[in-house]
Amino acid sequence: LDPGFAADFPLEILIAEDNMINQKLIITILGKLGYRPDLVENGVEVLKQLQVTTYDLILMDIQMPEMGGVEATTIIRQQNSYQPTVVAMTANAMPEDKEAYLKAGMDDYLPKPIQLSELISILSKVALEKG
Repeated sequence: LDPGFAADFPLEILIAEDNMINQKLIITILGKLGYRPDLVENGVEVLKQLQVTTYDLILMDIQMPEMGGVEATTIIRQQNSYQPTVVAMTANAMPEDKEAYLKAGMDDYLPKPIQLSELISILSKVALEKG
């Protein structure tokens, strides 16, 4: 893993994940790529965090307490003037699940367990789209 990756593909990243093991895993991987992501544990916290910080990318768990990823994304798409890229992180890998996430306004989908190659592909794509 190249810690210079984040310099080549700079992004402000927010992770929305309530499972501690998954939190550590994604933060460790992103850290080894040179990123310093912020972390929240549910959709309510995502919405609060967006009021104070502008993110390029939100890695959004689907099933979280208080407010899940689909509901939070729907609100972000309705309310925010600045629109971050939102990527679903979930073990629900059926085609109809993916369709529901995209319909809710999510931009992409990262199946769990997270594969490094898929994560790197999303990070580079979002950074290049951002310009």
